[in-house]
Amino acid sequence: MSALKSIWQPSIAELIATFTFVFVGVGAAGASTWLGTAPGDTGLILVGLAHGLGIMIGVMTVGRISGGHLNPAVSVAAWATGNIGTPRLIAYVIAQLAGATLAAIALDRAFNIDGLGVHKVRIETGTAFGLEAILTFFLVFAVFALAIDPRGNKTWAPFAIGTVIALDHFIAIPLTGASMNPARSFGPALVHGEWADHWVYWAGPIAGGIVAAVVYVRLFGDDTLRKRANNPFKEQEGG
Repeated sequence: MSALKSIWQPSIAELIATFTFVFVGVGAAGASTWLGTAPGDTGLILVGLAHGLGIMIGVMTVGRISGGHLNPAVSVAAWATGNIGTPRLIAYVIAQLAGATLAAIALDRAFNIDGLGVHKVRIETGTAFGLEAILTFFLVFAVFALAIDPRGNKTWAPFAIGTVIALDHFIAIPLTGASMNPARSFGPALVHGEWADHWVYWAGPIAGGIVAAVVYVRLFGDDTLRKRANNPFKEQEGG
């Protein structure tokens, strides 16, 4: 029972925090559309900051419970380096997808805007894949440096992670929508039935996240992180 509790409680936390992140970020996009703010103008700043603040709030509130992943790419990177086990990975990803979908449903009812929050690739798909991988590399590297590494400054982790998310949005909103998060892309895509180039928003972030995790652990990690990476299928406490 204790083992089950150790997974379902943080999974619910992941669901709530991912709901919060998507609701705030996509909600800002909906508000920007209603107010007629052009995405290339102040709308870009509004949506970028909203996503950054949304992830910051989520990580800050549930970090001590679940680790504050809010993102399948982060969870896969943590799993690939032995920081969480397979059962926790599966539970987290399901919770994150559910949270994002529920947020997209709520916002669709509130704003009634076709395609609200759906990410669209506006550049060549191979370039979009590479861009999403690079953006997610920045994010996951920050997560490992500040939140997963035992030596990291966990107090500053939510602020740094939120800043990375905001800055990545400033760069990539016009190009790919700046996902970095398969759950963030999945929820609106499911609600609105728009799946064009959706693979980019899974493959890019997951590839970039795994590379960032491996690079951090192998080059900058301490003995604890390296030991976990050498035993990737063993569940870690506090993952």
